[in-house]
Amino acid sequence: MKAVGYRKPLPISDRESLLDLDLPKPRPAGRDLLVAVKAVSVNPVDVKVRAAVAPPDGEAKILGWDAAGVVEAVGPEATLFKPGDEVFYAGSIDRPGTDAEFHLVDERIVGPKPRSLGFAEAAALPLTSITAWEMLFDRFGIRQGAADAEKGRSLLIVGGAGGVGSMAVQLARQLTGLTVIATASRPETTEWVKELGAHHAVDHAKPLPEQVRSLGLDGGVDYVFATTTAGGSHFPAIAEIVAPQGKVGLIDDPPESPDIRLVKRKSVSVHWEFMFTRPVFRTADMIRQHELLAEVARLVDGGVLRTTHAETLGRIDAATLRRAHAAIETGRTRGKLVLEGF
Repeated sequence: MKAVGYRKPLPISDRESLLDLDLPKPRPAGRDLLVAVKAVSVNPVDVKVRAAVAPPDGEAKILGWDAAGVVEAVGPEATLFKPGDEVFYAGSIDRPGTDAEFHLVDERIVGPKPRSLGFAEAAALPLTSITAWEMLFDRFGIRQGAADAEKGRSLLIVGGAGGVGSMAVQLARQLTGLTVIATASRPETTEWVKELGAHHAVDHAKPLPEQVRSLGLDGGVDYVFATTTAGGSHFPAIAEIVAPQGKVGLIDDPPESPDIRLVKRKSVSVHWEFMFTRPVFRTADMIRQHELLAEVARLVDGGVLRTTHAETLGRIDAATLRRAHAAIETGRTRGKLVLEGF
């Protein structure tokens, strides 16, 4: 089967940084699905792994943690899907990635593809939907649909135009009564976050506390979700913005470790979200990712949520993936970059 991977970490400008490969077609066992991959999207985790993780000598590492495709075969213990089903999912970081014609994935972290979307539009959704959903509703404990209970409370999303931010804006606006504030630094990204449902947009390239105070939020922001590596450098501002007894969420590895002592006097809780935790540790509630992806698909088909697909760059091959990785490394992408077909 065709696949794209690398044999050693190299700058993305190097033609050897990602390679077209020919690998054996895998076979499903246990609760695995064998999926014929139709489209993939690219995330910052792809870039970080490629730049830092060396595969064993003589082996290639396959990246990719977002896919939409068709179930080709199922393992003997699989019960949730059958051959021919259209699915979408983000996979697990401890297994080979989705940048391949055929991919093995545990059915408990797979959802039925939204019927209203093509494969490219669906491939943009899984990783960012899971990350945003788990932070808002599992880590922060925000109540869905509780408009009255959340009325008067607020959420600040730092990096609102990125993949995770784009989903967090939608989930918070559509499923809660929170006032949603998103950061964006360019006219096109400011327009994007407002289009997705943010009540307010502020510029993370400028001091945040003054901008947030100007919105008239008494007592500060109840929840702050930092979706980028800049979460560390923004932490002093976040500590000033967050309300007493509020909650702060981080998902990325900031180059500067945040000093959480800054929020001690406010009794603020700090939460990490890593969407691979459930599949990597095979947690008892691992199937929650199947359930939440099924709910995301239902909400998309119902017109409540929209795909964050921004652009299809071309087919799934090394040259196109190198372009996608280079774009992600700029830190200035909007929504999700997708590749479709082999």
